[in-house]
Amino acid sequence: MAVMNLSVERVLAWRAHRQLLHRPVGNDAVAVVGRLAGVQAQVASAAEQAVAARQPNPRPGTTAAALATGTLVKTWAMRGTLHLLPTAEASACLALLAAGRFWEKGSWQRSFVTVGQLDAIAEATRAALDGRVLSREALTAEIVERTGDGSLGAHLGSGWGAVLKPLAWQGLLVHGPADGNQVTFTRPDTYLPGWSALPEPEVAAARVVPAYLGAYGPADPETFDQWLSRGGSKRPMLRGWFRALVETGELVPVTVEGRPGYARAGDVEEIVAAEPTDDVRLLPAFDQWVLGPGTRDTTVVPATRRADVSRAAGWIAPVVVHRGRVVGTWQARDGEPEVTLWPESPPVPADRLDEERSRLRSYLKGVGDA
Repeated sequence: MAVMNLSVERVLAWRAHRQLLHRPVGNDAVAVVGRLAGVQAQVASAAEQAVAARQPNPRPGTTAAALATGTLVKTWAMRGTLHLLPTAEASACLALLAAGRFWEKGSWQRSFVTVGQLDAIAEATRAALDGRVLSREALTAEIVERTGDGSLGAHLGSGWGAVLKPLAWQGLLVHGPADGNQVTFTRPDTYLPGWSALPEPEVAAARVVPAYLGAYGPADPETFDQWLSRGGSKRPMLRGWFRALVETGELVPVTVEGRPGYARAGDVEEIVAAEPTDDVRLLPAFDQWVLGPGTRDTTVVPATRRADVSRAAGWIAPVVVHRGRVVGTWQARDGEPEVTLWPESPPVPADRLDEERSRLRSYLKGVGDA
């Protein structure tokens, strides 16, 4: 069977539509986050703005409201970073991360705690958070008391949460409601009405891989795994997930200007028919447009400009996107979006850029007034 070869321009046009950058009516925060297979939330305001960038009439506070009702959940997920996930879909993402068993690696145990200690922490956490919401300090104190291991305090109190992430991936804790400036944690199965137990990895992959490809495809297994775990999944398991979906006919092999990958079978005709537009989008820091395929994808971020986007300490800059490609960066100064276009990029329509700046200016003003 011949493999369809797709053009980059049509792939990017299709992705923009799938990622709701045309801003259709009727998508609330949960729908947007679900379509993007999660939104990175290391910076809460950036996550809020990522949703707003995909809505026709955004209102500040929509992700916070969804978190308050439990329809969105905040937890450590893809790449070990904080994400917003639809509560109904979160367990599948976490199951794939848990399947990697990253905490069993010798290097991880030498840096943090042993598997035996982590098992004890998990048991103590399950009991401590049963129907409760605790601050990091309170949870740490309870775990130390329940395990009788005082050496755990330093690891559990770390702001990076390295020892807590495996607990999140196993569905034992999620972030609870903020208590002033304090982070809190709770157990999802006793706190979130829409929570479901973690499925088996194969079942989870049958949901998460198509969801990823439905927003960022076509892609190969390695690109998917960079998004999921920075390449940490076990190779045979990873390839098995894709192979199973090809065998059922849900995925088909394609190439994008000669680069092999996979697409959902039902998306190929839409990709072929996708037409680029001259829309300009000012997307926030840590936006999924960049994080989904990764900053190394030169079809989105020019290789010579990667350092302008992926900066020190893991910071991903706010970007200007035209015809699917990053053509510059921007920053807000006193509520005004200041844009830096890269001179080597194709010209950006001035009227479209002005429209986008005006829209963003109004949104930033609303955030300031909220």
